[in-house]
Amino acid sequence: MLALVCIDVDGTLVGTNNEVRDDVWAALEEARAAGIRLVLCSGRPAFGRAREYAERMQPGGWHVFQNGASVVRVDTGESLSSEFPAAELRDLLDAAERSGELLEVYTDAAYASTLRDNYAQEHADLLGVPFPPLWPAELEGTPVRAQWLIRYEQLEAIKAMTPASVDLHPAGSPRMRDTLFVSMTAPGTSKGTAIQRIAQTYGIPLERCMMVGDGENDLQALAVVGHPVAMGNAEPIVKAAARYQVGHVDAGGLLEALALAQQL
Repeated sequence: MLALVCIDVDGTLVGTNNEVRDDVWAALEEARAAGIRLVLCSGRPAFGRAREYAERMQPGGWHVFQNGASVVRVDTGESLSSEFPAAELRDLLDAAERSGELLEVYTDAAYASTLRDNYAQEHADLLGVPFPPLWPAELEGTPVRAQWLIRYEQLEAIKAMTPASVDLHPAGSPRMRDTLFVSMTAPGTSKGTAIQRIAQTYGIPLERCMMVGDGENDLQALAVVGHPVAMGNAEPIVKAAARYQVGHVDAGGLLEALALAQQL
């Protein structure tokens, strides 16, 4: 049996209806009772629905949010998060003002948005947080991540407006199919580095860890664990990087991954 299973949210834990299946919750409880530590490993922030998922999945455990920028222990609030570079954040806010594109800025506990458009409202609904969010100038605390919300065909143009020094983690969501979330973190920060940090904290070798994901922002995490798993709905590049493949999220693919973790 493996010691640690890391689980992406959108397209892995959460299906196209933005809900978690009851049988998946039951399987997660069974895996935890068997002694497997469960780690939420999401691009979502450490509040709203993602925080609720983490608290239910592994109370008293470390979890990964914001593509590794937020590493939070949900019972104590301890944080191993990585600060977003201030100069790059200023450049991004200037680019958002010039272009009129939607940019979000996050701390561990809150977020701000440069616009109040339909994209922003739909994303707030997805996250399970009140709308409207703060304006960037109102945001208190240490910024850990920024994020563009764009159409898929805008990716190259957005890359040209983004400081080359930050790390990009593009990802989609089954709930907002036409939206590409281009998350940005401090250099060297990813789901993979966050999992390494948590495994070290728990004293668990990476070869006894599993990552289950479906998006490009899961690639670094899949690369560091001994048992990388791709969902049936995963992007081709993710399937190519995985050692195992399970079913579609809406068909209970995560159930297969959890059963595999208990057999290895």
